[in-house]
Amino acid sequence: MNANIQLSQLSANLAAQDDDDIDRLAAHAREIRRLSVAAIYHATSGHPGGSLSCADILSVLYGQELALDASNVASPDRNRFVLSKGHAAPALYATWASFGLMDRKTALSLRKLGSIAQGHPHVLDTPLAETSTGSLGQGFSTAIGMALGLRHQRKAARVYTLLGDGEMQEGEVWEGAMCGAHHKLSNLCAIIDYNKLQSDDRNEAIMGLEPLAQKWRAFGWHTLEILGHEIPAITAAFDEARAINWRPTVIIAHTIKGRGVPYMEDQPLWHGSVKLTREQTETALLSLGTSAIEMKELLDVR
Repeated sequence: MNANIQLSQLSANLAAQDDDDIDRLAAHAREIRRLSVAAIYHATSGHPGGSLSCADILSVLYGQELALDASNVASPDRNRFVLSKGHAAPALYATWASFGLMDRKTALSLRKLGSIAQGHPHVLDTPLAETSTGSLGQGFSTAIGMALGLRHQRKAARVYTLLGDGEMQEGEVWEGAMCGAHHKLSNLCAIIDYNKLQSDDRNEAIMGLEPLAQKWRAFGWHTLEILGHEIPAITAAFDEARAINWRPTVIIAHTIKGRGVPYMEDQPLWHGSVKLTREQTETALLSLGTSAIEMKELLDVR
């Protein structure tokens, strides 16, 4: 999918979004990327590629769609988000910090002994995590159960879940897809971070996913394809998902792994379990527009 993609159902729905709002969400996405890189540097381990590819999606989710803040984050009526691709935890913690739901220093304590910001989200460590995730496919299944439970309770809350494209190779995902469609879970929206890379190679070399959109449509889901780094497109997709009241929606977001850091972009090497040097980290942060003052704050944190 290239930059000339036709957005099918969304093409008529890309209403003029306020430029200030787009700029606000884009600024959060940049901060999410900067905090993710710095956290992985301090941890000497982590998954930068998939954390950077989903930053724009997380920015729109937390900055506009979920409507969560300190006053309602524990409410039984809250909207819920499940990071099914749990290895992108650095981006999740960075998102929470960017929107004031987690202390910035905590987000930078990734994988440290005693920190609540462990390598995968853990529900017993932080109430912000709706469930523990990391085993691929299980977060998606849990999100389906949440959506079904909310409907049984007649609550209007919605459930969002973000999956990796390598996760699509798990049979549990397709069992869940069948279940969600069978129960017509219109309060459920899945987003696929489709960056085309997994582990140490491309999806197509490990296990091909295409035709991915046709598969989801065949399973009965309302299926959208967007460019996952374009904030108006992400916003329009969520708007359309909320308007669908007879089946669940999946948004296939075409992204670039390592987005925003040129030497990481579209390179399998930067999937995960990497140790960033100080020089690599500084280069990455400069690419993300980090000022000299913030660079020091991010890298010399104690």
